[in-house]
Amino acid sequence: MVRYLILRLFINSAALWFVDVIFGGIWFDSTGALVGAAIVFGLLNTFIKPILIVFTLPLNILTLGLFTFVINAIILELTDWFMDSFHVAGFGTALLAAVVISVVSLFLQWILVEE
Repeated sequence: MVRYLILRLFINSAALWFVDVIFGGIWFDSTGALVGAAIVFGLLNTFIKPILIVFTLPLNILTLGLFTFVINAIILELTDWFMDSFHVAGFGTALLAAVVISVVSLFLQWILVEE
């Protein structure tokens, strides 16, 4: 269980770092802010994202699941709202970053997680 949590923290940190590198509209004040943002991002994904998915289920079905990227962008914006040392320039940047975070997380999970 602890190994899984540490692995998820690493994957979230790596994905957030990657979007920091490729997007000018997302940045961290320090390395500690990156780890803190990964923790907050993981907690929001665990507790808030399922609630948002349930409330937006008809819209998510209508868009064949693509609305999930909007939910991920909302989670990223909430992370920015909760942390003063993590910054997202706007919702458009958050939406593009949400797509990249999803791809990077999926790739890293595919490589690192043992079945």
